[in-house]
Amino acid sequence: MALATCSPDPILTQALFTQLGAIAQATRQSLGRHPRRIMAGLGALLLGTGVTAFGIAPLAPDASRLPVSQVVETLSIASFPSDALSAQVPLTLYRSDTVRRDDTAQSLLNRLGVGDREAETFLRKDKTAQLLLAGRASKLVHVEASDSGELLRLTARWLPNDGRNFNRLVVERTPQGLSARMESGELTASARLASGTIRSSLFAATDAVNLPDNVAVQLAEIFSSDIDFRRDLRQGDRFSVVYEALEADGEPLRAGRVLSAEFINNGREHQAVWFGGAGQKGAYFGFDGQSSRKAFLGSPLEFSRVSSGYGMRFHPVLGRKKAHLGVDYAAPTGTPVRTIADGVVSFAGWQRGYGNVIEVSHRDKKSTLFAHLSRIDVKKGQRVEQGDFIGAVGSTGLSTGPHLHFEFRDNGVHQDPLEIARKSENIPISRALRGEFDTVAQEQRAKLSAAATLQQASAE
Repeated sequence: MALATCSPDPILTQALFTQLGAIAQATRQSLGRHPRRIMAGLGALLLGTGVTAFGIAPLAPDASRLPVSQVVETLSIASFPSDALSAQVPLTLYRSDTVRRDDTAQSLLNRLGVGDREAETFLRKDKTAQLLLAGRASKLVHVEASDSGELLRLTARWLPNDGRNFNRLVVERTPQGLSARMESGELTASARLASGTIRSSLFAATDAVNLPDNVAVQLAEIFSSDIDFRRDLRQGDRFSVVYEALEADGEPLRAGRVLSAEFINNGREHQAVWFGGAGQKGAYFGFDGQSSRKAFLGSPLEFSRVSSGYGMRFHPVLGRKKAHLGVDYAAPTGTPVRTIADGVVSFAGWQRGYGNVIEVSHRDKKSTLFAHLSRIDVKKGQRVEQGDFIGAVGSTGLSTGPHLHFEFRDNGVHQDPLEIARKSENIPISRALRGEFDTVAQEQRAKLSAAATLQQASAE
């Protein structure tokens, strides 16, 4: 079968080329005469094309409806060394807690995430390791254990007393088994800053800023001769304090002495800085160098509640009104009692309704009496200094419960002890130590300013 073919007409072809040449010539002439119009038209054409392209783009298939294929490939691990594949990296786990009063070796280790029967038995039977659960609670304990719960090392730290040393018990696993040893270390001190605002009470305010209880007690004690913390506090009163944090191996175990403090009560500033120069007993002084230490302390107990003031009252035992010639302080039996000024013990023994009594004679014919004591720790004729502990609170004699009855006499005449403390004179600092004191005071003033700034930043 033959295919039909045709050839172009030479005349038509010649006419077509002639017409195209004329169109090209006309286009060149128009572009020469009107270049801007031609370019604007070309731009509009391209823009319309682009818009059209953009408009039809959504007509493409929805990607979420496209078919999904899963490809699984097997990787060869023949090139890896066999020992590298089977090796396991051992893990050491760390945990900390404190010893509780009712703890056993098992309960303590369980709480620390250690499941080791051998270690449990060792803590119960080894003489040295038994110290972990003996005596005081609240020992700080750190353990290192394997990922299987085996005890590797246990370290416990605690304070044997109120001194500057601490005990360290170390129980560790050796190639020969578990072993225990006792060590002793010296506490290191660092300065801590705190500040707060009174909303209801002093202790509520100190709790709100996590101030240790013994620091709060010291704060009240420092200013007790100037501020009655039962009646003088005002909402909005502020305090700042710098105190020691006593640490064992970098771990804080307890708070130490207040180094400086400021208390703004009802708009009035009260300041104090601790200074103990050579040849002078440490005490608190104002930043101006005037001693804040009074000849008589404000209370024979570290901050406590006055349960019965000076003056007429209804006697709870006799059942009638009677002049109360002293101040009663409610406190638990055994609370330490201290002398409020330097003096000599003039009596230590039993006195009828007063029970166990201590009397101390001071200069200028002044004397103090401490009654209802549970024990007496001094003897007649013994010299005592301000702040020395001389006995303990009790309920001996005519007493309805544990408390301290405290009296102050001036030339044999009873006086209100709280008023005496407020009106007593200050004990001045030695002139020879003034330069050293100024250096300490300047440093502490800067730290107190920093503490006040922290409080302001927290409030904002």
